[in-house]
Amino acid sequence: MLRIHEMTKEERSRLEMLDMALQSEAVREYIRSVVVRVREQLARRQDALMAWEPFSLEVLATTLPPEIQSAWVFVLRAGADTGAERHPNSHQRMMALEGSGNLQTSEHGNWQSNVLVSDADASLEQRWISIPTNVWHRPVIKAESDWAVVSFHTVPAQELIEERPDHRREAGTRQKKYLQPK
Repeated sequence: MLRIHEMTKEERSRLEMLDMALQSEAVREYIRSVVVRVREQLARRQDALMAWEPFSLEVLATTLPPEIQSAWVFVLRAGADTGAERHPNSHQRMMALEGSGNLQTSEHGNWQSNVLVSDADASLEQRWISIPTNVWHRPVIKAESDWAVVSFHTVPAQELIEERPDHRREAGTRQKKYLQPK
């Protein structure tokens, strides 16, 4: 949605800060352990297109932009198109961690392709995307391998809302929280 070349200097700076926060080997090792758990969760649920788990911002051991309120690992199944969704209460910043995928975005019904790769030597533009509040997006994953991503949101994990189209409802959408109360 907000391609890096179209971003404000402030937004690019936010992404650079988040990128730097993920660079230490200790942080990478911790996140890899989360990816393993999330992959296992996805493997147990054959009908699921993706699985996720939030992780503590304290793991990053650095000062983050104040609006960043939660961090997540998502693993999206190989060959999946998870369908359109948006977050009515959060600005999302996402980086390809393992594999690659096309995070398509749309504001007015025209889907724009945003291929993200996990290559550490790739530019910020090729690894990150910034998706403002209420912007429709849909991950489309290549058939060769699952796609693991790190996602940062501007709401605490327990408040993150996913909204999907649902033409059977008067509002035209349905909402749910990623973390259900226990």
